[in-house]
Amino acid sequence: MKKALLRAVVTYFVFLVIFIIEKPLFMAVYSGLYSDATLSDYIDVIANGMAIDRSMAAYLTVIPCLLIISMLIVRSKVNVIISRIYFGLTAFVLAAVFIADTVLYGYWGFKLDVTPIFYFMSSPASAMASATAGEVIGGGALIALTAGLYLLFAYTSMRIDVEPLPRGQRRNRAVAVMSILTGLLFIPIRGGVTVSTMNLSRAYFSDNRSLNHAAVNPAFSLLYSATHQSDFASQYRFADAVVADSIFKSMTYTVAARPDTVTLTTDRPDIWLIIAESFSSHLMPSLGGEAVAVRLDSIAGSGMLFTDFYASSFRTDRALPAILSGFPGQPNTSVMKYVGKAEKLPSMPRRLRDAGYNTAYYYGGDINFTNMLAYVISSGFGHIICDKDFPLTERTGKWGAHDHAVFGRVLDELRRDTTAGPRLRVIQTSSSHEPFEVPFKSRFDDPRLNAFAYADSCIGAFVDSLTAMPRYDRSLVIIVPDHYGVWPRNLGDRRLRHTVPLILTGGALRRHGERISTVGSQTDLAATVLALCNLPHDEFIYSKDLLDSDAPHFAFFTETDAVGMVTATDTVIYNLDADRPETISGETAGETLRRARVCLQKIYDNLSDL
Repeated sequence: MKKALLRAVVTYFVFLVIFIIEKPLFMAVYSGLYSDATLSDYIDVIANGMAIDRSMAAYLTVIPCLLIISMLIVRSKVNVIISRIYFGLTAFVLAAVFIADTVLYGYWGFKLDVTPIFYFMSSPASAMASATAGEVIGGGALIALTAGLYLLFAYTSMRIDVEPLPRGQRRNRAVAVMSILTGLLFIPIRGGVTVSTMNLSRAYFSDNRSLNHAAVNPAFSLLYSATHQSDFASQYRFADAVVADSIFKSMTYTVAARPDTVTLTTDRPDIWLIIAESFSSHLMPSLGGEAVAVRLDSIAGSGMLFTDFYASSFRTDRALPAILSGFPGQPNTSVMKYVGKAEKLPSMPRRLRDAGYNTAYYYGGDINFTNMLAYVISSGFGHIICDKDFPLTERTGKWGAHDHAVFGRVLDELRRDTTAGPRLRVIQTSSSHEPFEVPFKSRFDDPRLNAFAYADSCIGAFVDSLTAMPRYDRSLVIIVPDHYGVWPRNLGDRRLRHTVPLILTGGALRRHGERISTVGSQTDLAATVLALCNLPHDEFIYSKDLLDSDAPHFAFFTETDAVGMVTATDTVIYNLDADRPETISGETAGETLRRARVCLQKIYDNLSDL
């Protein structure tokens, strides 16, 4: 049994060592990109890529472990032949992936995915016709590397001979141990036992994209892409391309920023953006809801409350690009799943950073979830706080640190902050999420309402503390939910389900106690904030300044099976599964429906082009 265990362990670590060695080799090939990299950067690349490397090594060790179990039961040349074939194919695939990734990175600037496979399968001749002499020489390198890897396997794990054991308790015990060991490989494959499964985001650690790319395992990148790939350009085709472009153009408004002398006292306010988990208008009495979010109601009463505002989608991974990049949520996918595409989205935080803002992101949960870390880093945040930055005593919630601990961390850092220039601080809450277990008891017996009351109290306490800070007079506080609300439960009306509040307050705000009925959605936040800061928002084609009366204001939102659009006069919901309108009302509902479908078509065109 010892040899069986040794062979399994050696196999796993040989794969792991191969993946570790690939990283400095990749960086050496692109020495120009990494000319400023220090020894610490190389170590960080290896360390931050380790989680994905462990996952990929575990994937590749499953079959050898099953073969080892078979070897414990019966001596057969078939096991030997299968083992040789497996390691031969694996050596070839790993060599091919590494070489392809290294060669193509110089042209594309992103890690290997299924794109080259698609190109080759669609037209092998054209793909090969564009190959340079150096790339053809890579074929020789492929043969050499494959042979080298196969020899490495042959002189390590394959060399450990596993003898079959006679029937009895000893063999049964050995088979049981090996079966358990094989099952345990699921843990590194999945990426641990937390809510976050393994994804490319695990390797992201730096605002230097090249360092992040060096940390990504190319074999995992290819596998991830293959299992998360969609032909976006062929989906949701409702109009001829020329017609769709014409209709969509009439829906966009990206004029240069307007000088704002009415709304704010400064065009470089400190911005505090609070993204409130699962909140809805139905929790606020001032919007006709229940008296749950009473602190939000109070804050809104002294600031600006947008009363006809809508969530873009139904999950946080769709919401963050809508809020920070002005990119609408998608019904059947999430742009954050595609790290290479998400990196190319415009970014309101990045635009503010370029204008001199110091940026930071606070979240009490696992920021690797749904590739969030990769998106946040590429969006321009220089300082990121997540669950691992809190002591275990504060990570008592299902999703990590509860909201009071997160806001407390923000305030602690604020008291020590000596930043002279403007600040952007994004705070994402998480406690008002299933299972709605919070360290708080309100007057509500329903755990959902109790959780919302808790989150509301945390937001209120934070704003109270902020008002006592020296720079509050130059602060703009923005409160917006992340996606549609989860209260009331099972709300059937899709429009009402997506109705959420948008609140602006703070010492830098000139306008107080206003209720603004302009129709808008989360995608409009980017243009609105940038306009308030007198900065252009031309990149944000789906975003419109909510305070600009010349813009064509509407709200567009999606669910897994539907798309909706709301204007000042119309409401339309189109059921994508049934391929027919579900709700259609208003003076110009037919045209609004047409625009809603074209908007979805253009989103998938953009996804394809990213």
